[in-house]
Amino acid sequence: MSAPQSVEKLSFEDALQELETIVRKLETGEALLEDSITAYERGVKLKKHCETKLRDAQEKIEKISIDQNGKISTQPLDTES
Repeated sequence: MSAPQSVEKLSFEDALQELETIVRKLETGEALLEDSITAYERGVKLKKHCETKLRDAQEKIEKISIDQNGKISTQPLDTES
């Protein structure tokens, strides 16, 4: 059996899919304790990786606005409102 791919190299979608698989396996409770602990630890890393990917994507999103004179500008997207 090959070692799992480094979390940092996974795309958001691949990391999320693996995280969902881990959660389903842990919910069944059928895995050995040591395997469950290892899976849980990887799940934590995958969760953090997904959160980082989402935060990075959010920071790249900008709101485009046009003033009264037709000038186009961008500003960070305001997620608070």
